Amino acid sequence: MSAKLSHLKIDIGINEKDRKAIAKGLSALLADSYSLYLMTHNFHWNVKGPMFNTLHTMFMAQYTEQWAALDLIAERIRALGEPAPGTYKEFAKLTSIEEVSGTPKAMEMVRLLVKAQEATAKTARKLFPLVEKANDQPTADLLTQRQDVQEKTAWMLRSLLEE
Repeated sequence: MSAKLSHLKIDIGINEKDRKAIAKGLSALLADSYSLYLMTHNFHWNVKGPMFNTLHTMFMAQYTEQWAALDLIAERIRALGEPAPGTYKEFAKLTSIEEVSGTPKAMEMVRLLVKAQEATAKTARKLFPLVEKANDQPTADLLTQRQDVQEKTAWMLRSLLEE
């Protein structure tokens, strides 16, 4: 056996062009998911007011779930043979979520999180046609799971804003 290992081509039934395009879409989802995670964790630390305990606890559950999802998305990108973005600079270029300045009031935090959850769901949904065309069930499953969480979380947060 030679000391030099040969590079094995990825042969999972998805052509290289589609794998790269799907990984690019997943990189945008990873950037949105990381931005959402960071926003939620920031709001967890900085929320105050009459609903402090409720929101502090709710935000913690949300950012904890979001944190676990980051690994799933990044690992799918890697399984497709592409590097996963992992720096603030890369995420800033790829995300559709605008960074929040300052410390908003509690209900503004909730409103901003609804928008960020919805933006992340839309990023996942946008990738579906390519994933379906490539017959990429693992990515389709991941996108479905993420959309379910994002849409349900947006609904729960939106409910706090209703009279």
